[in-house]
Amino acid sequence: MRKSKLALLGGPKTITEPFVHYCSIGKEETQAAQAVIEGGELSRFLGCWHEDFYGGPKIREFESAWASDFGVKHAVTVNSNTSGLIAAVGAIGIEPGDEVIVSPWTMSATATAILMWNAIPVFADIETETFNLDPVSIEKNITPYTRAIMVTDIFGQAAKLDEIMSIARRHHLKVIEDAAQAPGALYKGRRVGAVADIGVYSLNYHKHIHTGEGGVCVTNDDRLAERLQLIRNHAEAVVGGKGVTDLSNMLGYNFRMTEIEAAIGIEQLKKLPRLIAERQRVAARLEDGLAGLPGLKLPAVMPDCTHVYYVYAMQVDTEQLGVARTRLLEALRAEGVPAIGGGYTNIHQLPLYQTKTAYGRNGFPWKSDFYKGSVSYEKGICPVAEKLHEQTEIGLQLCVYQYRNAEVDAVIRSFRKVWDHLDELK
Repeated sequence: MRKSKLALLGGPKTITEPFVHYCSIGKEETQAAQAVIEGGELSRFLGCWHEDFYGGPKIREFESAWASDFGVKHAVTVNSNTSGLIAAVGAIGIEPGDEVIVSPWTMSATATAILMWNAIPVFADIETETFNLDPVSIEKNITPYTRAIMVTDIFGQAAKLDEIMSIARRHHLKVIEDAAQAPGALYKGRRVGAVADIGVYSLNYHKHIHTGEGGVCVTNDDRLAERLQLIRNHAEAVVGGKGVTDLSNMLGYNFRMTEIEAAIGIEQLKKLPRLIAERQRVAARLEDGLAGLPGLKLPAVMPDCTHVYYVYAMQVDTEQLGVARTRLLEALRAEGVPAIGGGYTNIHQLPLYQTKTAYGRNGFPWKSDFYKGSVSYEKGICPVAEKLHEQTEIGLQLCVYQYRNAEVDAVIRSFRKVWDHLDELK
């Protein structure tokens, strides 16, 4: 017997109450922040060479806890993942006119962090299975001007890091991991973000754990750690007193985290294993409930890896179903499912890259004496990413809403209801 009529076509909605927004903050964070406020020391950073160049006690405690938990020598806090990426690009010694290979399927800051140092983003394509950078496409995009790879661990799962690191070492390139969406994920027993030369995590409000805004950079390289710390905190005013002789990219910023945020972060970090386990439980329930729906491809988890499901990203075979993704999304949303389509806008299609307008109006840094290469951002350079964005990807933002069993089961019922009425949507 057919189920009730689709809500899109006048039937009753499956989900009638909006989902509760995800929140990982509790009394522990409130008490930690209150203690800092009552102590009166909200920050202790000084932008000169001094004992307090490294920040106050909560900053140092948080950095030490993060480094220990993630199995790295150094953790450097910053005020956002964007700041961390900018600091990381500067720390590895990128020069004006250098090319850095980057994914088109990520948040815009991953690529603009490259432009901040007058270097050139070069977009390689992504894999259909993981939505992460494709090592084959990376290799094809290496030129004499390539100096680094910026790899994003998108949606909560690692890219093929061993292959990417092998390419990088063969071509003498540095690697930065944008692990904003994958804190706590494992790649062959290692923490995602801790495999590359520098890894960067996000602590903004809709990540697995957060401090409101914030970020953490990690590295096992003493020199890179020092350069991250300098760029974070007014490098130009510190290098003289500290005795730093390599002045390349020693233009400092104020990327400093406060003591309040660090105190919150200490408590949030303790919760990360439990919060990841909850995401994985939701994903397993979705997988069981959605299995067998024709033309719906569920997220793949790579061998010897774990997925922490910032987004539960699926794909639809629109040719098999005979229904456009836009129509499927309309039907799912009408049932009350907070579904998204297309993940991110492909970055290379943004006006910034289509017009090559960044600094000023005359095409700088692409049109400059120091850039000797040639890069195209035309449609078609990343066919897999473009097709996923325009036609095939559907996602559930586990980062935005609480998915208790009742919500998960309602989503499953909504999908099955829509699939039962595919003929009416064609």
